[in-house]
Amino acid sequence: MQRQIFTADHEAFRRTVRTFLTKEVTPHYAQWERDGVVSREVWRAAGRQGLLGLAVPEEYGGGGEPDFRYAAVLAEEFTRAGAPGLAVGLHNDIVGPYLTGLATPEQKRRWLPGFCTGETITAIAMTEPGAGSDLQGIRTTAQDRGDHWLLNGSKTFISNGILADLVVVVARTTPEGGAHGLSLLVVERGAEGFGRGRNLDKIGQKAQDTAELFFTDVRVPKENLLGELNGAFLHLMTNLAQERMAIAVAGIAAAEHLLELTTAYVKERTAFGRPLAKLQHIRFEIAELATECAVTRAFLDRCIEDHAAGRLDAVHASMAKWWATELQKRAADRCLQLHGGYGYMTEYPVAKAFTDGRIQTIYGGTTEIMKEIIGRSLLN
Repeated sequence: MQRQIFTADHEAFRRTVRTFLTKEVTPHYAQWERDGVVSREVWRAAGRQGLLGLAVPEEYGGGGEPDFRYAAVLAEEFTRAGAPGLAVGLHNDIVGPYLTGLATPEQKRRWLPGFCTGETITAIAMTEPGAGSDLQGIRTTAQDRGDHWLLNGSKTFISNGILADLVVVVARTTPEGGAHGLSLLVVERGAEGFGRGRNLDKIGQKAQDTAELFFTDVRVPKENLLGELNGAFLHLMTNLAQERMAIAVAGIAAAEHLLELTTAYVKERTAFGRPLAKLQHIRFEIAELATECAVTRAFLDRCIEDHAAGRLDAVHASMAKWWATELQKRAADRCLQLHGGYGYMTEYPVAKAFTDGRIQTIYGGTTEIMKEIIGRSLLN
């Protein structure tokens, strides 16, 4: 089915992204995976190409284009290229809205120009060793000391944790406030008492630096409070829908790409004297996966359109996230199986997709959390 949601401008942007990936990312990606981190130079290259800060106003060096369909194009192409290590989606779609939507004019002048050039790499620090997806369980504290906040605590599984120059930290500013006693504080590279642990060794997305962060009596200036005091819960809930949509877009793009790779493989690979594609079981597997992708694509494209128009709610974003990422997980498993022994070899893209994509049903809110959000909306 021909997709209806993109204009000629979106497709021109797609060609730009593909050229960037071919020149600046693919030739270096194997080395970045060995290093466990991408180069800072590729972030600057992305900035020069106009891939960072798509929705940031032009006065701060951004693209001035809030249309989420451009972000969807970016997510789709990075997924097809097998390049999750350069976390531009995290930078643009997850951290970006906090800075553009909550920052004061002074904060925007300080942070957004570097955000758009790639000189300032960003991260958001919510997850803690004992809290996981439970915001009420956050133990990182920020005490009001007059002219500054005194920040203490730790975070884990923080994407861009090694490279980040600016980290949006969720901290407890009112001890008795529960989820409504949390605030967002921006911690900048070089702050005394701000430490980074090891670059965590993951089963996939090897080029994406993921780290533990430690805050020991970090003096955070009062002017680094982002948004309202004790307003983090509402801020987080407002922006999580876009985070989940970005993950969902990557999920369906990955499933479709796996289908393409596997369809080509079974046409070429022979067994018992004929191509695998001639076996009825193989045809049924491809038929099932193609149908699941087509149905999911129709729903995701509708969600992309609704989000671009400001109409998408948290419930439908949660539906998109859990369904698309669970499809991605099933597709990776089934396509690896259809590749046989070759699917287990790391030089085959299907093997890399299998390990890189496994996190998709976990971060941004697990599948179980997504179902809880949906079920609560229907039954409460």
